[in-house]
Amino acid sequence: MDARTAVGDAAVVQAVFDDTIALHQRMREVVQDSVIEAASAIRASLDAGGKLLVFGNGGSAADAQHLAAEMVGRFEREREGLPAIALTADASIVTSVANDFTFDWVFARQVEALGKREDVALGISTSGRSPNVLMALEAANAKGMKTIALTGRDGGVIGKAAGIHINVSHPSTARVQEVHRTVIHAICALVERAR
Repeated sequence: MDARTAVGDAAVVQAVFDDTIALHQRMREVVQDSVIEAASAIRASLDAGGKLLVFGNGGSAADAQHLAAEMVGRFEREREGLPAIALTADASIVTSVANDFTFDWVFARQVEALGKREDVALGISTSGRSPNVLMALEAANAKGMKTIALTGRDGGVIGKAAGIHINVSHPSTARVQEVHRTVIHAICALVERAR
């Protein structure tokens, strides 16, 4: 690698960090109240014997599994496992529903099958427009479940479909996902603090 390439690469790395830090700083106060409200809803659900159903596509699917893993395993301290299911994790269910119905149904069908009134459904969508996330939130609303949307851009129809909306308003999917992971960690810290 020549010196010019190294300088260019370093500038890219610096720009990514600078953009990420700036967005985190901007969003910290903007989302604070909705993050606290989301964690409170999850705590109330768990206290009532409910569970967390979480879902999203692509990187948001990974974030859904990350959140469920932190709940079932642990976040930062030893405590009992907390009931959470990532609706993205069962390949047989996802592919059978997508095959037999359409991909739009992969999460809604699981909410219909697994969701109870005392549960929380948390949908993640960086675009705010994922049809399968929207359908799952609508299915959860029909069951009387608490619903949370973690979105990007302007929040779209998904933000409007949820009882609690945490919106990271930014056009870059990568930057939104970075803040989503911090939001997930903040929710985990608040839920775990109460256990």
